[in-house]
Amino acid sequence: MDLEETCKIRTHMDGSPQFHTIVTEAKTPEIMMDFGILKLDGGTKYLNSEAKERIFLLLNGEAILRTKEHDYTIKRLNIFDEGPWSLHVPMGVEVEIEGIAQGTEFAVHSTENKTVFEVKLYRPEDCRIEIRGAGQMNDAGTRLVRTILDHASAPHANLMLGEDVHYPGKWAGFPSHSHKQPEIYFYRFFPEQGFGLLKLGDQGVCMEQDDTVLILPDLVHPQVAAPGYAMYFLWVIRHLPDNPYIRPDFEEKHLWVEAPNALIWPER
Repeated sequence: MDLEETCKIRTHMDGSPQFHTIVTEAKTPEIMMDFGILKLDGGTKYLNSEAKERIFLLLNGEAILRTKEHDYTIKRLNIFDEGPWSLHVPMGVEVEIEGIAQGTEFAVHSTENKTVFEVKLYRPEDCRIEIRGAGQMNDAGTRLVRTILDHASAPHANLMLGEDVHYPGKWAGFPSHSHKQPEIYFYRFFPEQGFGLLKLGDQGVCMEQDDTVLILPDLVHPQVAAPGYAMYFLWVIRHLPDNPYIRPDFEEKHLWVEAPNALIWPER
């Protein structure tokens, strides 16, 4: 079985309100996380009280999030142009999600974590938003990065979560990088028939709408969006015991492209 067959999960999700399981730690223990997409219509409800750390990230639509102590009404119409809302809860806290708008969707992440911490709603203004890559590599890697939580902002968490939006034809993750911690990518495109290409280790993977990719430790993973298509990917990294994700390791042979005044063909 080749790498693409083992790392890429193509999920054909219908529009009916339900939870679509995509990744489970039981089937892929090396990833150390569970991941799925929750679909809700107006008035439909979902209840979750897992004994795990969980993050519920709104992809689109409108919903009410309820815990014992809090009620939050959140709305997001466009993952490409609007920032994310995410509810982060520790193990055992019961969460009820009620859809308000038809076709509301959440990405749901969970992992083992016995640390008790406060429930927190991360609002769009809580995210660290960066335009990365501008002015380097002839702007080939310019992209929008939204970091929702990381080890610095949430040291109690075992998950690090964020979103990238590729401008059409642009790269991310270059110069090629890797890290010891496992990671999951989930993709959306605008328009939806778009695609992207990922170099995972020494092999190539083609990503399309609703694809999920599992990134094992130490595999480099630069990627590019097809011309004309914006590529959104949701990324979640699992911190390791005594080894949280802080920064990636770069392939030294490609670092020259980021040097000030680096000359690139045809100038070179």
